[in-house]
Amino acid sequence: MWQKLLGTRNSIPLAIVRLVLGLVMFPHGAQKMLGWFGGNGFSGTMGFFAHQGIPAPLAFLAIAAEFFGGLGLILGFLSRIAAFGVLCNMVVAVLTVHLANGFFMNWASANKGEGFEYHLLAIAMALAVITGGAGAASAAFSMTSPGMTTTQTHRSRIARRTAVSSTRGICAGVETSSQ
Repeated sequence: MWQKLLGTRNSIPLAIVRLVLGLVMFPHGAQKMLGWFGGNGFSGTMGFFAHQGIPAPLAFLAIAAEFFGGLGLILGFLSRIAAFGVLCNMVVAVLTVHLANGFFMNWASANKGEGFEYHLLAIAMALAVITGGAGAASAAFSMTSPGMTTTQTHRSRIARRTAVSSTRGICAGVETSSQ
Protein backbone atom coordinates (compact mmCIF):
# COMPACT_ATOMS: atom_id res chain seq x y z
CA MET A 1 0.00 0.00 0.00
CA TRP A 2 2.75 2.48 0.92
CA GLN A 3 4.51 1.73 -2.34
CA LYS A 4 1.46 2.82 -4.33
CA LEU A 5 1.17 6.02 -2.30
CA LEU A 6 4.86 6.91 -2.47
CA GLY A 7 5.85 5.50 -5.85
CA THR A 8 6.73 8.16 -8.39
CA ARG A 9 8.90 8.75 -11.42
CA ASN A 10 11.87 11.05 -11.65
CA SER A 11 9.73 13.53 -13.59
CA ILE A 12 10.60 17.21 -13.64
CA PRO A 13 7.19 18.27 -15.09
CA LEU A 14 5.38 16.44 -12.25
CA ALA A 15 7.69 18.10 -9.75
CA ILE A 16 6.91 21.53 -11.21
CA VAL A 17 3.15 20.92 -11.06
CA ARG A 18 3.42 19.62 -7.48
CA LEU A 19 5.61 22.50 -6.30
CA VAL A 20 3.50 25.23 -7.90
CA LEU A 21 0.29 23.76 -6.50
CA GLY A 22 1.89 23.52 -3.05
CA LEU A 23 3.32 27.04 -3.23
CA VAL A 24 -0.12 28.40 -4.18
CA MET A 25 -2.10 26.40 -1.62
CA PHE A 26 0.20 26.81 1.40
CA PRO A 27 -0.21 30.60 1.76
CA HIS A 28 -4.00 30.20 1.59
CA GLY A 29 -3.78 27.55 4.29
CA ALA A 30 -1.42 29.72 6.36
CA GLN A 31 -3.94 32.57 6.20
CA LYS A 32 -6.62 30.29 7.59
CA MET A 33 -4.50 28.30 10.07
CA LEU A 34 -2.01 30.88 11.37
CA GLY A 35 -3.33 34.28 10.34
CA TRP A 36 -0.31 34.88 8.08
CA PHE A 37 -0.51 36.99 4.91
CA GLY A 38 -3.41 39.04 6.25
CA GLY A 39 -5.59 36.04 7.11
CA ASN A 40 -8.02 35.63 9.98
CA GLY A 41 -6.22 32.73 11.65
CA PHE A 42 -7.81 29.50 12.81
CA SER A 43 -10.47 30.94 15.14
CA GLY A 44 -11.53 33.66 12.73
CA THR A 45 -11.73 31.24 9.80
CA MET A 46 -13.70 28.68 11.82
CA GLY A 47 -16.09 31.49 12.80
CA PHE A 48 -16.46 32.55 9.17
CA PHE A 49 -17.20 29.01 8.06
CA ALA A 50 -19.72 28.58 10.90
CA HIS A 51 -21.43 31.81 9.79
CA GLN A 52 -21.61 30.36 6.26
CA GLY A 53 -23.35 27.26 7.67
CA ILE A 54 -20.41 24.91 7.14
CA PRO A 55 -20.12 22.29 9.91
CA ALA A 56 -17.02 22.59 12.09
CA PRO A 57 -15.49 19.20 11.07
CA LEU A 58 -15.73 20.12 7.38
CA ALA A 59 -14.33 23.60 8.04
CA PHE A 60 -11.38 22.05 9.86
CA LEU A 61 -10.76 19.65 6.97
CA ALA A 62 -10.78 22.55 4.51
CA ILE A 63 -8.18 24.45 6.57
CA ALA A 64 -6.05 21.33 7.04
CA ALA A 65 -6.22 20.45 3.32
CA GLU A 66 -4.85 23.85 2.33
CA PHE A 67 -2.24 24.16 5.10
CA PHE A 68 -0.92 20.60 5.51
CA GLY A 69 -1.71 19.71 1.90
CA GLY A 70 0.33 22.68 0.74
CA LEU A 71 3.25 21.62 2.94
CA GLY A 72 3.02 18.02 1.76
CA LEU A 73 3.04 19.13 -1.86
CA ILE A 74 6.02 21.44 -1.36
CA LEU A 75 8.02 18.68 0.34
CA GLY A 76 6.75 15.94 -1.93
CA PHE A 77 5.69 13.84 1.05
CA LEU A 78 2.39 11.95 0.81
CA SER A 79 1.74 14.14 -2.22
CA ARG A 80 -1.13 12.02 -3.53
CA ILE A 81 -3.01 12.39 -0.24
CA ALA A 82 -2.20 16.11 -0.11
CA ALA A 83 -3.37 16.59 -3.70
CA PHE A 84 -6.58 14.68 -2.98
CA GLY A 85 -7.31 17.02 -0.06
CA VAL A 86 -6.71 20.04 -2.29
CA LEU A 87 -8.89 18.54 -5.03
CA CYS A 88 -11.79 17.95 -2.60
CA ASN A 89 -11.40 21.46 -1.21
CA MET A 90 -11.53 23.01 -4.69
CA VAL A 91 -14.53 20.94 -5.82
CA VAL A 92 -16.48 21.95 -2.71
CA ALA A 93 -15.49 25.61 -3.19
CA VAL A 94 -16.72 25.56 -6.79
CA LEU A 95 -20.00 23.83 -5.98
CA THR A 96 -20.86 25.85 -2.88
CA VAL A 97 -19.56 29.34 -3.70
CA HIS A 98 -17.96 30.04 -7.05
CA LEU A 99 -20.21 28.30 -9.59
CA ALA A 100 -22.89 30.97 -9.15
CA ASN A 101 -20.34 33.67 -10.06
CA GLY A 102 -19.55 32.21 -13.47
CA PHE A 103 -16.29 31.14 -15.02
CA PHE A 104 -14.18 34.32 -14.82
CA MET A 105 -12.52 35.74 -11.72
CA ASN A 106 -14.39 39.06 -12.13
CA TRP A 107 -11.67 41.15 -10.51
CA ALA A 108 -12.10 44.17 -12.74
CA SER A 109 -15.74 43.87 -13.74
CA ALA A 110 -18.96 45.03 -12.12
CA ASN A 111 -19.89 41.41 -11.30
CA LYS A 112 -19.44 40.47 -7.66
CA GLY A 113 -17.56 37.38 -6.55
CA GLU A 114 -14.90 35.19 -8.06
CA GLY A 115 -15.61 32.61 -10.73
CA PHE A 116 -14.17 29.12 -10.82
CA GLU A 117 -11.37 29.29 -13.41
CA TYR A 118 -8.63 29.23 -10.74
CA HIS A 119 -10.25 26.25 -9.08
CA LEU A 120 -10.29 24.30 -12.35
CA LEU A 121 -6.55 24.84 -12.70
CA ALA A 122 -5.95 23.64 -9.14
CA ILE A 123 -8.17 20.59 -9.73
CA ALA A 124 -6.25 19.70 -12.91
CA MET A 125 -2.91 20.10 -11.13
CA ALA A 126 -4.10 17.97 -8.21
CA LEU A 127 -5.26 15.25 -10.62
CA ALA A 128 -1.82 15.24 -12.24
CA VAL A 129 -0.15 14.67 -8.85
CA ILE A 130 -2.71 12.06 -7.78
CA THR A 131 -2.20 10.03 -10.96
CA GLY A 132 1.54 10.63 -11.53
CA GLY A 133 2.97 11.02 -8.05
CA ALA A 134 5.28 13.65 -6.62
CA GLY A 135 7.93 13.57 -9.35
CA ALA A 136 11.57 14.55 -9.02
CA ALA A 137 13.02 16.39 -6.04
CA SER A 138 10.47 14.95 -3.64
CA ALA A 139 10.63 13.08 -0.36
CA ALA A 140 8.72 10.25 -2.05
CA PHE A 141 11.25 9.89 -4.86
CA SER A 142 14.21 10.00 -2.49
CA MET A 143 12.62 7.30 -0.32
CA THR A 144 11.80 4.84 -3.08
CA SER A 145 11.72 4.17 -6.80
CA PRO A 146 8.61 2.95 -8.66
CA GLY A 147 7.89 -0.66 -7.85
CA MET A 148 10.75 -1.00 -5.36
CA THR A 149 11.22 -0.61 -1.65
CA THR A 150 14.13 1.48 -0.43
CA THR A 151 16.15 -1.66 0.30
CA GLN A 152 15.45 -3.04 -3.17
CA THR A 153 16.47 0.28 -4.73
CA HIS A 154 19.76 0.21 -2.79
CA ARG A 155 20.39 -3.43 -3.76
CA SER A 156 19.67 -2.76 -7.43
CA ARG A 157 22.17 0.14 -7.42
CA ILE A 158 24.81 -2.15 -5.89
CA ALA A 159 24.00 -4.86 -8.45
CA ARG A 160 24.42 -2.38 -11.32
CA ARG A 161 27.78 -1.19 -9.98
CA THR A 162 28.94 -4.78 -9.55
CA ALA A 163 27.84 -5.68 -13.09
CA VAL A 164 29.65 -2.68 -14.56
CA SER A 165 32.81 -3.49 -12.58
CA SER A 166 32.68 -7.14 -13.65
CA THR A 167 32.20 -6.18 -17.28
CA ARG A 168 35.18 -3.85 -17.10
CA GLY A 169 37.27 -6.61 -15.54
CA ILE A 170 36.30 -9.14 -18.23
CA CYS A 171 37.04 -6.63 -20.99
CA ALA A 172 40.40 -5.79 -19.44
CA GLY A 173 41.22 -9.53 -19.21
CA VAL A 174 40.33 -10.05 -22.88
CA GLU A 175 42.57 -7.16 -23.92
CA THR A 176 45.47 -8.54 -21.82
CA SER A 177 45.19 -12.12 -23.12
CA SER A 178 44.95 -11.06 -26.77
CA GLN A 179 48.20 -9.06 -26.69
